[in-house]
Amino acid sequence: MNRQVALRFESEFMPRIVERVARVVDHGVRVAILPYESPRMPTRLNVSAERAPHDDDGHRRGYPYPLNVFLTWDDEEIERLMAPGGDARFLRYLDALGAKLDAWQGARDVDLETRSQAEPSVLFGGLDFEA
Repeated sequence: MNRQVALRFESEFMPRIVERVARVVDHGVRVAILPYESPRMPTRLNVSAERAPHDDDGHRRGYPYPLNVFLTWDDEEIERLMAPGGDARFLRYLDALGAKLDAWQGARDVDLETRSQAEPSVLFGGLDFEA
């Protein structure tokens, strides 16, 4: 993907993804865009929290590591968003994003509710924009 497409993705689509993810994960979680650096370092979304919360008895809940998830999308999928019909496809994707996050966390030992995960860092890479 060229830098121009990456910048358009970051300016037109990523803010709406950030807003939707922030709404789904709620308070206590940072959602930040990490801009495109090169084909090896594409635009990423980082979803993180300081640490997993404790239960009422002061015990740590969930997995041992605080939330630190990175999301990246397939280059061809990003380019398809720029084609005719891409915006409608993207709106369907945004509507499905909550369910997608639920599915991804179960597959990768991430727990958004407790703001924790099994590994220090988790990548959800090569994502598409299917609803």
